Parts: sequence; C-alpha cells; structure tokens
Amino acid sequence: MTSNVTSILSRHDLSGRREQFATRAVFLIAGLGMAAWAPLVPFAKARLAVGDAAFGLLLLCLGLGSIVAMPITGVLASKFGCRAVIAASSTLLAIGVPFLALANTPIDLALALAFCGASVGTLDVAINVQAVIVEKDSGRNMMSGFHGLFSLGGIVGAGGISLILGAGLSPFGATLIAGASMLILLVASYSGLLPYGNRDRSATPLFVLPRGIVILIGVLCFIVFLGEGSILDWSALFLISAHGLDQSYAGFGYSVFSITMTFGRLIGDWIVKTLGGAQVVFFGGLLSATGFLLAVVAPNASVALGGFALVGLGASNIVPVLFTAAGRQKAMPSSLAIAAVTTVGYAGILLGPALIGFVAQHFSLSTALVMLAGLLLVVALIGPRSAAP
Repeated sequence: MTSNVTSILSRHDLSGRREQFATRAVFLIAGLGMAAWAPLVPFAKARLAVGDAAFGLLLLCLGLGSIVAMPITGVLASKFGCRAVIAASSTLLAIGVPFLALANTPIDLALALAFCGASVGTLDVAINVQAVIVEKDSGRNMMSGFHGLFSLGGIVGAGGISLILGAGLSPFGATLIAGASMLILLVASYSGLLPYGNRDRSATPLFVLPRGIVILIGVLCFIVFLGEGSILDWSALFLISAHGLDQSYAGFGYSVFSITMTFGRLIGDWIVKTLGGAQVVFFGGLLSATGFLLAVVAPNASVALGGFALVGLGASNIVPVLFTAAGRQKAMPSSLAIAAVTTVGYAGILLGPALIGFVAQHFSLSTALVMLAGLLLVVALIGPRSAAP
C-alpha cells in the first residue's frame, strides 16, 4: 500500500506555500465573479421590464450553464490540468461579467447568464479539485479557509460594485473594474496553479447518482444552497420593493450575508469542535430560518439587512458539516458521495432561485422568503440525524 502511494505521489512534486496562496486567490476570484451579479440584478430587471416569473426563468440560465459545464470539468482538469482550466474559465468569466450590464433583451441576458454560469461552474469545480490536492499535500485541514476566501470574494464583489455604483459609475464601468480585478488575481496566482488535475489515473468521476443517506445529505445541502442563491439573486430586489432601499445600495444585502458567512467559516473548526456537528446543523438551520423571517417582518431596510446577516452566520458551517457526514457514511464510497452531494447541493444555488421567481410572481417575494425559512427549519430538525457521528 505504501509503495503504491509513493509511486503515485512521485509523479508530481508535493504542492507548497505557493500553491496554497494560488488556491486562496482563485477562490477569491470565484467569489468575486459570482457576487458581481447581485448588484446588477435590479438594473437588469429594470432594463428588460419583465415580471418576476419571466425574470426567474432568465435566472435559470445561470444555473443551466453551470450544470452543463460542471460534469465535464473533471475530465478537462485531468486532461489539461487545473492551471489551464482555471486560467481559461477565470478569463472567460472576467470577459463575460460586463455583458451582464450590457444585455438589453431577454435573449441577450439569457446568453450572458448562461455564459457566465458555465464559466463559474467550470471554475468552481476546478478550484475544488486543486483545493483537495493542496489540502492533502499540506497535511492540514485547509478547506474551510479556502471557502472563506470565496465568501470574502462575495463581500468584495457585491459590496465593491455597490459602492462603485453609488459613486455614480455606470453598471458597465463597475463590471469592467470587477473583470480587471479578476484578471490581476489570476496573473498573481498563475504560477501556483497545478499543471495537473489528479495524480491517479483511476480517479473517480465527479458525479454519480446518490443513494441511501447520501440522498438526504444532498437534499439538505440543496436547501442551504437554495437560501444562499436566493440572497444572491433576489435580496437586492427584495430590499428595493419591500423596504424602499435605493437600487445603488441594494447589493449590500448579499454583502452582509457574505460578511457573516465568512466570519462563521473562519471560526468554523472551533465551533464544530465545541458544539459538535449535529448541534451546528440544528442551531445553524434555526438561526438561518430566523434571519429570513426577520427580513420579512423588518420595519426598515437596516433590520432586514440584519436578517440577511443572521442567514449567513447560521448557514456558514452547515454544508461543511454535511460534507464531513458524506465522507463518513457507508452507503457508497466517500469520494463518490462527496461528488454527488456537491453537484446536488450546487443545483440549489444555481437552479433554485428560479423557483423563488415563480413563488414571487404568484404570491410575493416575502412569501418566498418565508418558504425558505420553513425549509431551513426542516434542515434544523432533520439535519442533525445526518450529521451525528
């Protein structure tokens, strides 16, 4: 067994500090690129003058682009290496984001969203492939920190563009700055990106149909990511329609969510060690549900922003705990289970917000947020069983 491992590892040098820095940087790129869309949502909806249901269908294109791209990214990373795939997808994302601010017809926006979705989906899988390799080489638990940089990218993307828009720059100008920032980070990290995607040719596929307890874990992750995706795509519109916040600052809803999620992830290892995974899922789901309800009943935008902050804090460590549970279960090999849970979970953040649009169209956006609160209560009640040792 030892000789086999040594043979595999000898094919490539172990990654070190340079690769760790690069991994953090590309997680920052992914978070920035994803969050850059949040402040643009009100402007896009106003330009197109479409209803909530129609706009929800357009948002579906972001998820469809990602879902199409994600399953083939593992093959691309294995064949061309993480460096090539991350560099290409980051560059395409940096180029694609400004088109979100230029699209003036539903077809144009659908194409721009699908393009950016495919870029984000490819980038997301590729950076996680690199992260797994770098983490194993380090001999330390680094995944929470990597994902913390993704959340930090959300703060920079949504908050930064909101500030730029508030200063009077056009949405197109703001997205050009975002794209340039992503390219600068890519250049700075390029030498530390891995020229390979795996060391073992017998690596398992990125996605298989889940079974047993893995199905439940995947559904729970879907719900949590659905909440996160809804804040990304709908928080700005909610703050404008329900609380009268100026559209230039409405992106702060996702910003405060990202801030508290980042904080929660940075101290996540200590929290899980202190409370245990089951309690983290229970209290996290309860806190997130409370946050959505607070945003709905809030008397003003400031309190609603506080509600979104609670959602971020509560949700920050639920998915990491569930991923640990997926790796521990015995219903299927852990690598296949984690791949399946990742894909099912990300379907929530990418495809789920379109469902919110239908609920908002037939009822209201507030009703949709209450629905999310109910689903997160389900996570709080059922999730601990999946997370228990």
